[in-house]
Amino acid sequence: MNYVIIGGDAAGMSAAMQLVRNDAQADITVLEKGLYYSYAQCGLPYWIGGDIEKEEKLVARDADTYRIKHGIDARTEHEVTSIDVNEKRVIGKNFEIDYDKLLIASGARPFVPDWNNNHLKGIYTLKTIPDAKKIIQRLKGKRRNITVIGGGSIGLEIAENVCKAGHKVRILERSARLAMNFDKEMTDHIHEKAIEEGIQLDLNHDIIGFEGDEEGNVTSVITNLSTCKTDLVIVAVGVRPNTDFLTNTGIHLDEHGAIKVNRYMETNLKDVYAAGDCATHYHRITDKDTYLPLGTHANKQGRIAGLNMCGKPRVFKGIVGTQIYQFFDLTLARTGLSSREIEELGYAYKCVQAKLPHVAAYYPTHEPILIRLQYNEKTGEVLGGQFIGTKGVDKRCDVLATALYHRMTMQDLEELDLGYSPPFNSVWDPLQQTARRRS
Repeated sequence: MNYVIIGGDAAGMSAAMQLVRNDAQADITVLEKGLYYSYAQCGLPYWIGGDIEKEEKLVARDADTYRIKHGIDARTEHEVTSIDVNEKRVIGKNFEIDYDKLLIASGARPFVPDWNNNHLKGIYTLKTIPDAKKIIQRLKGKRRNITVIGGGSIGLEIAENVCKAGHKVRILERSARLAMNFDKEMTDHIHEKAIEEGIQLDLNHDIIGFEGDEEGNVTSVITNLSTCKTDLVIVAVGVRPNTDFLTNTGIHLDEHGAIKVNRYMETNLKDVYAAGDCATHYHRITDKDTYLPLGTHANKQGRIAGLNMCGKPRVFKGIVGTQIYQFFDLTLARTGLSSREIEELGYAYKCVQAKLPHVAAYYPTHEPILIRLQYNEKTGEVLGGQFIGTKGVDKRCDVLATALYHRMTMQDLEELDLGYSPPFNSVWDPLQQTARRRS
Protein backbone atom coordinates (compact mmCIF):
# COMPACT_ATOMS: atom_id res chain seq x y z
CA MET A 1 0.00 0.00 0.00
CA ASN A 2 1.33 3.40 -1.00
CA TYR A 3 0.68 5.86 1.83
CA VAL A 4 1.44 9.57 1.50
CA ILE A 5 1.36 11.92 4.50
CA ILE A 6 1.47 15.70 4.20
CA GLY A 7 3.15 17.05 7.35
CA GLY A 8 5.95 15.64 9.47
CA ASP A 9 5.03 16.69 12.97
CA ALA A 10 2.63 15.41 15.66
CA ALA A 11 -0.35 14.11 13.67
CA GLY A 12 1.59 13.05 10.61
CA MET A 13 4.27 11.06 12.40
CA SER A 14 1.84 9.52 14.91
CA ALA A 15 -0.01 8.14 11.89
CA ALA A 16 3.20 7.07 10.15
CA MET A 17 4.33 5.01 13.13
CA GLN A 18 0.99 3.19 13.27
CA LEU A 19 1.40 2.31 9.61
CA VAL A 20 4.92 1.03 10.27
CA ARG A 21 3.72 -1.15 13.15
CA ASN A 22 0.58 -2.51 11.55
CA ASP A 23 1.27 -2.88 7.82
CA ALA A 24 4.39 -4.83 6.93
CA GLN A 25 3.92 -3.92 3.26
CA ALA A 26 3.52 -0.20 3.89
CA ASP A 27 5.33 2.16 1.54
CA ILE A 28 5.24 5.46 3.43
CA THR A 29 6.23 8.87 2.12
CA VAL A 30 6.03 11.95 4.32
CA LEU A 31 6.20 15.41 2.76
CA GLU A 32 7.34 18.10 5.19
CA LYS A 33 7.50 21.72 4.11
CA GLY A 34 10.20 22.65 6.63
CA LEU A 35 13.42 21.07 7.87
CA TYR A 36 12.25 19.66 11.21
CA TYR A 37 10.30 16.53 12.08
CA SER A 38 8.55 15.80 15.39
CA TYR A 39 9.59 18.87 17.34
CA ALA A 40 8.01 20.30 20.47
CA GLN A 41 6.25 23.48 19.38
CA CYS A 42 4.91 24.00 22.90
CA GLY A 43 8.48 24.16 24.22
CA LEU A 44 9.56 27.08 22.05
CA PRO A 45 8.71 29.88 24.55
CA TYR A 46 10.79 28.08 27.19
CA TRP A 47 13.75 27.88 24.83
CA ILE A 48 13.49 31.62 24.29
CA GLY A 49 13.27 32.12 28.06
CA GLY A 50 16.30 29.93 28.75
CA ASP A 51 14.63 27.07 30.64
CA ILE A 52 15.46 24.81 27.69
CA GLU A 53 19.11 25.23 26.79
CA LYS A 54 19.50 23.49 23.44
CA GLU A 55 17.50 23.18 20.26
CA GLU A 56 18.15 19.43 20.22
CA LYS A 57 16.03 19.01 23.37
CA LEU A 58 12.97 20.05 21.34
CA VAL A 59 13.34 17.39 18.64
CA ALA A 60 11.89 13.99 19.53
CA ARG A 61 12.98 12.26 16.30
CA ASP A 62 14.71 13.80 13.29
CA ALA A 63 14.07 12.88 9.66
CA ASP A 64 17.11 10.57 9.53
CA THR A 65 15.74 8.52 12.43
CA TYR A 66 12.52 7.91 10.52
CA ARG A 67 14.44 7.07 7.35
CA ILE A 68 17.06 4.76 8.83
CA LYS A 69 15.26 3.13 11.73
CA HIS A 70 11.72 2.91 10.37
CA GLY A 71 12.14 2.86 6.59
CA ILE A 72 9.98 5.94 6.01
CA ASP A 73 10.72 8.17 3.03
CA ALA A 74 10.83 11.30 5.19
CA ARG A 75 11.35 14.27 2.92
CA THR A 76 12.11 17.83 3.99
CA GLU A 77 11.55 21.09 2.11
CA HIS A 78 8.74 19.45 0.14
CA GLU A 79 5.88 21.94 0.06
CA VAL A 80 2.61 20.62 -1.35
CA THR A 81 0.81 23.08 -3.61
CA SER A 82 -2.19 21.02 -4.77
CA ILE A 83 -3.83 17.59 -4.83
CA ASP A 84 -5.32 15.89 -7.89
CA VAL A 85 -7.99 13.81 -6.19
CA ASN A 86 -9.10 12.18 -9.44
CA GLU A 87 -5.62 10.89 -10.30
CA LYS A 88 -4.79 10.40 -6.58
CA ARG A 89 -1.67 12.50 -6.91
CA VAL A 90 0.03 15.02 -4.62
CA ILE A 91 1.70 17.91 -6.42
CA GLY A 92 4.37 20.22 -5.05
CA LYS A 93 7.18 22.49 -6.09
CA ASN A 94 9.29 20.33 -8.43
CA PHE A 95 7.70 17.01 -7.46
CA GLU A 96 4.63 14.82 -7.90
CA ILE A 97 3.79 11.61 -6.05
CA ASP A 98 0.89 9.16 -6.36
CA TYR A 99 -0.95 7.70 -3.38
CA ASP A 100 -3.31 4.87 -2.56
CA LYS A 101 -4.25 6.52 0.73
CA LEU A 102 -3.50 10.08 1.76
CA LEU A 103 -3.33 11.77 5.15
CA ILE A 104 -3.41 15.56 5.32
CA ALA A 105 -1.63 16.61 8.52
CA SER A 106 -0.47 20.01 7.35
CA GLY A 107 -1.00 21.73 10.68
CA ALA A 108 -1.69 25.41 11.19
CA ARG A 109 0.16 28.69 10.79
CA PRO A 110 0.19 31.83 12.95
CA PHE A 111 -2.32 34.42 11.86
CA VAL A 112 -1.13 37.98 11.22
CA PRO A 113 -3.94 40.39 10.32
CA ASP A 114 -3.51 42.84 7.46
CA TRP A 115 -2.16 45.62 9.67
CA ASN A 116 -0.33 48.57 8.16
CA ASN A 117 3.41 47.92 7.65
CA ASN A 118 3.31 44.40 9.05
CA HIS A 119 6.30 43.60 6.79
CA LEU A 120 8.74 45.57 8.94
CA LYS A 121 11.76 43.80 10.39
CA GLY A 122 11.43 42.90 14.04
CA ILE A 123 7.82 41.66 13.80
CA TYR A 124 7.71 37.94 14.56
CA THR A 125 5.39 35.00 15.04
CA LEU A 126 6.31 31.85 16.97
CA LYS A 127 5.45 28.42 15.56
CA THR A 128 8.65 26.74 14.38
CA ILE A 129 12.23 26.26 15.52
CA PRO A 130 13.47 28.76 12.89
CA ASP A 131 10.95 31.29 14.26
CA ALA A 132 12.39 30.86 17.76
CA LYS A 133 15.97 31.12 16.46
CA LYS A 134 15.23 34.49 14.87
CA ILE A 135 13.71 35.83 18.10
CA ILE A 136 16.58 34.52 20.25
CA GLN A 137 19.13 36.11 17.93
CA ARG A 138 17.30 39.46 17.98
CA LEU A 139 17.12 39.46 21.79
CA LYS A 140 20.85 39.00 22.29
CA GLY A 141 23.02 41.83 23.53
CA LYS A 142 20.83 44.18 25.50
CA ARG A 143 17.55 44.64 27.32
CA ARG A 144 14.76 45.16 24.81
CA ASN A 145 11.32 46.72 24.91
CA ILE A 146 9.11 43.90 23.66
CA THR A 147 5.48 44.12 22.62
CA VAL A 148 3.43 40.92 22.66
CA ILE A 149 0.21 41.24 20.67
CA GLY A 150 -2.37 38.82 22.03
CA GLY A 151 -3.30 37.82 25.58
CA GLY A 152 -4.21 34.18 25.06
CA SER A 153 -2.21 31.16 26.20
CA ILE A 154 0.63 31.56 23.68
CA GLY A 155 0.85 35.30 24.29
CA LEU A 156 1.05 34.79 28.04
CA GLU A 157 3.71 32.07 27.72
CA ILE A 158 5.81 34.26 25.44
CA ALA A 159 5.37 37.31 27.67
CA GLU A 160 6.43 35.35 30.75
CA ASN A 161 9.54 33.93 29.13
CA VAL A 162 10.87 37.12 27.57
CA CYS A 163 10.18 38.89 30.87
CA LYS A 164 12.13 36.23 32.77
CA ALA A 165 14.96 36.68 30.26
CA GLY A 166 15.29 40.26 31.46
CA HIS A 167 13.34 42.26 28.89
CA LYS A 168 10.65 44.89 29.39
CA VAL A 169 7.29 43.54 28.22
CA ARG A 170 4.00 45.05 27.16
CA ILE A 171 0.92 43.00 26.20
CA LEU A 172 -1.52 44.56 23.76
CA GLU A 173 -4.92 42.86 23.78
CA ARG A 174 -8.00 43.91 21.82
CA SER A 175 -10.42 42.50 24.43
CA ALA A 176 -11.16 43.88 27.87
CA ARG A 177 -9.19 41.11 29.54
CA LEU A 178 -6.54 38.47 29.06
CA ALA A 179 -7.24 34.74 28.62
CA MET A 180 -10.73 35.14 27.21
CA ASN A 181 -11.39 31.39 27.45
CA PHE A 182 -11.47 31.85 31.24
CA ASP A 183 -14.33 33.56 33.08
CA LYS A 184 -13.81 37.14 34.24
CA GLU A 185 -13.82 36.05 37.87
CA MET A 186 -10.65 34.08 37.10
CA THR A 187 -8.85 36.44 34.73
CA ASP A 188 -8.67 39.22 37.33
CA HIS A 189 -6.04 37.08 39.09
CA ILE A 190 -4.07 36.72 35.85
CA HIS A 191 -4.04 40.51 35.44
CA GLU A 192 -2.77 40.93 38.99
CA LYS A 193 0.07 38.47 38.38
CA ALA A 194 1.10 40.17 35.12
CA ILE A 195 1.28 43.59 36.78
CA GLU A 196 3.10 42.13 39.80
CA GLU A 197 5.78 40.76 37.45
CA GLY A 198 6.25 44.13 35.75
CA ILE A 199 4.33 43.47 32.54
CA GLN A 200 2.40 46.43 31.19
CA LEU A 201 -1.15 45.56 30.17
CA ASP A 202 -2.84 47.60 27.46
CA LEU A 203 -6.35 46.20 27.07
CA ASN A 204 -9.07 47.23 24.60
CA HIS A 205 -6.36 48.08 22.07
CA ASP A 206 -7.12 47.41 18.42
CA ILE A 207 -3.96 47.28 16.33
CA ILE A 208 -3.90 49.66 13.37
CA GLY A 209 -0.33 49.11 12.21
CA PHE A 210 3.35 49.76 12.78
CA GLU A 211 5.94 52.47 12.25
CA GLY A 212 9.57 51.85 11.38
CA ASP A 213 12.91 53.57 10.91
CA GLU A 214 14.83 54.25 7.72
CA GLU A 215 16.35 50.78 7.82
CA GLY A 216 12.96 49.09 7.93
CA ASN A 217 13.00 48.09 11.61
CA VAL A 218 9.81 48.34 13.62
CA THR A 219 9.88 51.20 16.15
CA SER A 220 6.24 51.61 17.22
CA VAL A 221 2.88 49.88 17.36
CA ILE A 222 -0.08 52.09 16.52
CA THR A 223 -3.42 51.23 18.12
CA ASN A 224 -6.81 52.90 18.35
CA LEU A 225 -5.77 54.33 21.73
CA SER A 226 -2.02 55.00 21.60
CA THR A 227 1.33 54.74 19.88
CA CYS A 228 3.62 52.31 21.72
CA LYS A 229 7.39 52.49 21.25
CA THR A 230 8.99 49.08 20.85
CA ASP A 231 12.16 47.29 19.77
CA LEU A 232 10.50 44.04 18.81
CA VAL A 233 6.97 42.69 18.30
CA ILE A 234 5.75 39.11 18.74
CA VAL A 235 2.29 38.45 17.29
CA ALA A 236 0.24 35.76 19.06
CA VAL A 237 -3.36 36.28 18.00
CA GLY A 238 -4.18 32.73 16.92
CA VAL A 239 -3.61 30.31 14.08
CA ARG A 240 -5.27 29.28 10.83
CA PRO A 241 -5.33 25.77 9.31
CA ASN A 242 -2.84 25.16 6.49
CA THR A 243 -5.47 24.21 3.93
CA ASP A 244 -5.09 26.82 1.17
CA PHE A 245 -3.60 24.20 -1.16
CA LEU A 246 -6.88 22.24 -1.07
CA THR A 247 -8.71 24.76 -3.28
CA ASN A 248 -10.66 22.99 -6.06
CA THR A 249 -10.25 19.54 -4.47
CA GLY A 250 -13.83 19.32 -3.22
CA ILE A 251 -12.66 18.58 0.32
CA HIS A 252 -15.17 20.00 2.79
CA LEU A 253 -13.88 22.71 5.14
CA ASP A 254 -15.52 24.38 8.14
CA GLU A 255 -15.81 28.13 8.75
CA HIS A 256 -12.25 28.25 10.09
CA GLY A 257 -10.85 26.55 7.02
CA ALA A 258 -10.31 23.30 8.94
CA ILE A 259 -10.90 20.01 7.13
CA LYS A 260 -14.13 18.34 8.17
CA VAL A 261 -13.53 14.76 9.30
CA ASN A 262 -15.69 12.01 10.73
CA ARG A 263 -14.86 9.97 13.82
CA TYR A 264 -12.52 7.78 11.72
CA MET A 265 -10.55 10.81 10.51
CA GLU A 266 -11.98 10.39 7.01
CA THR A 267 -12.75 13.39 4.83
CA ASN A 268 -15.65 13.42 2.39
CA LEU A 269 -13.29 12.02 -0.30
CA LYS A 270 -12.47 8.33 -0.56
CA ASP A 271 -9.00 7.36 0.73
CA VAL A 272 -8.28 10.90 1.98
CA TYR A 273 -7.88 11.41 5.73
CA ALA A 274 -7.00 14.44 7.85
CA ALA A 275 -5.77 14.93 11.41
CA GLY A 276 -4.30 17.49 13.77
CA ASP A 277 -4.28 21.26 13.59
CA CYS A 278 -5.67 21.31 10.03
CA ALA A 279 -8.75 19.25 10.97
CA THR A 280 -11.92 19.58 13.02
CA HIS A 281 -12.27 18.04 16.49
CA TYR A 282 -15.36 16.34 17.86
CA HIS A 283 -16.38 17.89 21.20
CA ARG A 284 -17.96 15.43 23.62
CA ILE A 285 -19.88 18.00 25.65
CA THR A 286 -21.50 19.92 22.80
CA ASP A 287 -21.77 16.83 20.58
CA LYS A 288 -20.52 19.00 17.71
CA ASP A 289 -17.34 19.44 15.72
CA THR A 290 -15.14 22.35 16.71
CA TYR A 291 -11.66 23.67 15.98
CA LEU A 292 -9.32 23.58 18.96
CA PRO A 293 -5.74 22.97 17.72
CA LEU A 294 -3.56 21.47 20.44
CA GLY A 295 -0.70 18.99 20.41
CA THR A 296 -2.61 16.46 22.50
CA HIS A 297 -5.41 16.33 19.94
CA ALA A 298 -2.99 16.12 17.02
CA ASN A 299 -1.18 13.11 18.46
CA LYS A 300 -4.42 11.27 19.21
CA GLN A 301 -6.02 12.03 15.86
CA GLY A 302 -2.86 11.07 13.98
CA ARG A 303 -2.65 7.73 15.75
CA ILE A 304 -6.30 6.98 14.97
CA ALA A 305 -5.92 8.08 11.35
CA GLY A 306 -2.97 5.74 10.89
CA LEU A 307 -4.87 2.78 12.32
CA ASN A 308 -7.88 3.42 10.11
CA MET A 309 -5.74 3.86 7.01
CA CYS A 310 -4.26 0.39 7.42
CA GLY A 311 -7.55 -1.35 8.10
CA LYS A 312 -7.67 -1.38 11.91
CA PRO A 313 -10.81 0.64 12.65
CA ARG A 314 -10.60 2.96 15.63
CA VAL A 315 -12.96 5.80 16.52
CA PHE A 316 -11.77 9.21 17.73
CA LYS A 317 -13.87 9.66 20.86
CA GLY A 318 -13.43 13.38 21.07
CA ILE A 319 -12.17 16.19 23.26
CA VAL A 320 -13.49 18.12 26.25
CA GLY A 321 -11.34 21.23 25.77
CA THR A 322 -8.63 20.73 28.39
CA GLN A 323 -5.80 23.27 28.53
CA ILE A 324 -3.10 24.01 31.08
CA TYR A 325 -0.22 26.44 31.08
CA GLN A 326 2.16 28.25 33.36
CA PHE A 327 2.24 31.98 34.00
CA PHE A 328 5.15 32.72 36.33
CA ASP A 329 4.39 30.84 39.57
CA LEU A 330 0.72 30.35 38.67
CA THR A 331 -0.74 27.34 36.94
CA LEU A 332 -3.75 28.20 34.78
CA ALA A 333 -6.00 25.33 33.73
CA ARG A 334 -9.43 24.85 32.25
CA THR A 335 -11.52 22.03 30.86
CA GLY A 336 -14.97 21.85 29.36
CA LEU A 337 -16.95 25.00 28.57
CA SER A 338 -16.57 28.51 29.95
CA SER A 339 -19.60 30.55 30.99
CA ARG A 340 -19.44 32.49 27.74
CA GLU A 341 -19.41 29.30 25.68
CA ILE A 342 -22.32 27.84 27.65
CA GLU A 343 -24.36 31.01 27.16
CA GLU A 344 -23.69 30.93 23.41
CA LEU A 345 -25.13 27.41 23.34
CA GLY A 346 -28.19 28.54 25.31
CA TYR A 347 -27.86 26.06 28.16
CA ALA A 348 -29.42 26.80 31.55
CA TYR A 349 -26.46 26.64 33.92
CA LYS A 350 -25.07 27.71 37.27
CA CYS A 351 -21.58 28.41 38.57
CA VAL A 352 -19.97 27.72 41.91
CA GLN A 353 -16.59 29.04 43.00
CA ALA A 354 -14.30 28.47 45.97
CA LYS A 355 -10.77 29.19 47.13
CA LEU A 356 -9.39 26.23 49.08
CA PRO A 357 -6.05 24.76 50.23
CA HIS A 358 -4.59 22.22 47.80
CA VAL A 359 -3.71 19.81 50.65
CA ALA A 360 -4.86 19.52 54.26
CA ALA A 361 -5.24 23.04 55.64
CA TYR A 362 -3.11 22.24 58.69
CA TYR A 363 -0.25 20.85 56.61
CA PRO A 364 2.58 23.42 56.30
CA THR A 365 2.94 23.27 52.49
CA HIS A 366 -0.67 24.11 51.66
CA GLU A 367 -1.32 26.69 48.95
CA PRO A 368 -4.68 28.07 47.78
CA ILE A 369 -6.42 26.94 44.60
CA LEU A 370 -9.18 29.03 43.06
CA ILE A 371 -11.76 26.70 41.51
CA ARG A 372 -14.78 27.62 39.41
CA LEU A 373 -17.25 25.02 38.16
CA GLN A 374 -20.08 25.31 35.64
CA TYR A 375 -22.92 22.79 35.60
CA ASN A 376 -26.31 22.19 33.99
CA GLU A 377 -28.96 23.74 36.21
CA LYS A 378 -31.55 21.09 35.38
CA THR A 379 -29.55 17.86 35.26
CA GLY A 380 -26.54 18.69 37.43
CA GLU A 381 -24.19 17.52 34.67
CA VAL A 382 -20.76 19.13 34.90
CA LEU A 383 -20.13 21.47 31.93
CA GLY A 384 -16.71 22.91 32.71
CA GLY A 385 -14.22 24.11 35.24
CA GLN A 386 -11.32 26.51 35.69
CA PHE A 387 -8.43 26.48 38.12
CA ILE A 388 -5.72 28.93 39.21
CA GLY A 389 -3.08 28.23 41.82
CA THR A 390 0.57 27.54 42.49
CA LYS A 391 0.25 23.86 43.45
CA GLY A 392 -2.13 20.97 42.78
CA VAL A 393 -3.92 22.55 39.84
CA ASP A 394 -2.99 19.91 37.25
CA LYS A 395 -4.36 17.07 39.37
CA ARG A 396 -7.77 18.70 39.85
CA CYS A 397 -8.08 19.73 36.22
CA ASP A 398 -7.34 16.20 35.03
CA VAL A 399 -9.87 14.69 37.45
CA LEU A 400 -12.50 17.09 36.13
CA ALA A 401 -11.54 16.36 32.51
CA THR A 402 -12.13 12.67 33.20
CA ALA A 403 -15.50 13.49 34.76
CA LEU A 404 -16.45 15.56 31.70
CA TYR A 405 -15.38 12.78 29.36
CA HIS A 406 -17.85 10.48 31.12
CA ARG A 407 -20.56 13.16 31.42
CA MET A 408 -20.68 12.98 35.20
CA THR A 409 -22.82 15.15 37.46
CA MET A 410 -21.80 17.36 40.34
CA GLN A 411 -23.06 14.69 42.72
CA ASP A 412 -20.87 12.13 40.94
CA LEU A 413 -17.88 14.40 41.63
CA GLU A 414 -18.69 14.34 45.34
CA GLU A 415 -18.75 10.56 45.35
CA LEU A 416 -15.41 9.95 43.62
CA ASP A 417 -12.94 7.89 45.65
CA LEU A 418 -9.85 10.11 45.51
CA GLY A 419 -6.56 9.69 47.33
CA TYR A 420 -6.14 11.26 50.77
CA SER A 421 -3.15 11.92 52.98
CA PRO A 422 -2.37 15.31 54.53
CA PRO A 423 0.70 16.05 52.35
CA PHE A 424 -1.37 15.29 49.22
CA ASN A 425 -4.98 16.19 49.82
CA SER A 426 -7.77 17.00 52.23
CA VAL A 427 -10.30 14.39 53.34
CA TRP A 428 -12.55 16.05 50.81
CA ASP A 429 -10.62 17.02 47.69
CA PRO A 430 -10.93 20.77 46.85
CA LEU A 431 -12.76 19.83 43.66
CA GLN A 432 -15.32 17.91 45.70
CA GLN A 433 -15.59 20.68 48.27
CA THR A 434 -16.37 23.12 45.49
CA ALA A 435 -19.02 20.81 44.02
CA ARG A 436 -20.67 20.53 47.43
CA ARG A 437 -21.13 24.30 47.62
CA ARG A 438 -23.67 24.38 44.80
CA SER A 439 -27.12 25.62 45.74
